[in-house]
Amino acid sequence: MTKKVWFQVGVGILILLLITKYTLEIHWIFNPIFIIIQTIFIPLLIGGVLYYVTEPIQRLLEKRGMPRWGSIVTIVLILAGLFTGLALLIANPISNQISNLVKSSPYIGDKIMEATDFVMANKDNLPPQAEQMIDSIVDSIQGIAVAGSQMIVSFISGAVSATFTIILIPFFFIFMLKDHEKFAPQIYNIFTGDRRRWVKETLADIDNVLRNYVQGQVMISAILAISIYVGYHLIGLEYSLLLAIFAFFMNMIPFIGPWISLAPAIVVALTQDPILVIWVCVITLVAQQVESNLITPNIMGEKLNIHPLTVISVVLAAGNIAGFIAIIIAIPTYAVIKAILINIYEERRKIKEAATKSV
Repeated sequence: MTKKVWFQVGVGILILLLITKYTLEIHWIFNPIFIIIQTIFIPLLIGGVLYYVTEPIQRLLEKRGMPRWGSIVTIVLILAGLFTGLALLIANPISNQISNLVKSSPYIGDKIMEATDFVMANKDNLPPQAEQMIDSIVDSIQGIAVAGSQMIVSFISGAVSATFTIILIPFFFIFMLKDHEKFAPQIYNIFTGDRRRWVKETLADIDNVLRNYVQGQVMISAILAISIYVGYHLIGLEYSLLLAIFAFFMNMIPFIGPWISLAPAIVVALTQDPILVIWVCVITLVAQQVESNLITPNIMGEKLNIHPLTVISVVLAAGNIAGFIAIIIAIPTYAVIKAILINIYEERRKIKEAATKSV
């Protein structure tokens, strides 16, 4: 019975549950490790995405005789030029938007004061429920002030953390470009024989899965963002460039991201001209249909072989479990786990066939 697959899988699950249980009970021992992982996770994630996006450029440059250091310097200069150009491109719209907000802030403040004075003057004529709500709001002003000070402290702390993250990203990215061939050998050279071969093949499959996902998703997001920008620009929607850039980043999230990017476009359309809301929805719907039926099948193809229902389920579950970051990494994580399980299954099948032939 101990040689049965179901028994071995059951024992493995029980051992994993016991390890998880006792790890949670003594989690304070692992707190320093968790803090280190949390510190480097975001820089490592962004550095990995940049590596997979630029790796084809590095491979092309080195194939034409450029040394490793030359390809790294070229890629860094290209990225620096792209980010600088993007910053210069969006700086003017952002500054105009902030300037407009500053100019209109006295008007907005006057309207708020007028509304407040009107409510307080007619407080006695309001229903009891409304009076209670107003009293509650007045009583909570102090709490709002305290919360505001806490938000300022959190913002400063977040700014420091973001600065640290931005500093770490180039280090991870450059080291990945420089030594990416050395990562896998340091793992599979620990093993010998068939186990070494299996680990090597599994790591290669994981690398292919991540490469296909990142490169495909970035290309799809870029095409979709360009399509949305052209459509928004043609209908005269304000801030079309900013909305398209926002859509580019949101489209990294499968299925849910495009609809998140639609929300600010609808808000802008409502403030500009309500009839534009219809055109914004039409443009987004057309772009989504083209992406779903033409772009994604041809770019991603059957490389990941993940059913759309599985994608939706994994994304929603990840969001409920661990929030926004989990939504972003849910699909590649699922694809990596799937690749590992497929390799385990194939290896067991080969062992079983070899054992059957020997008998």
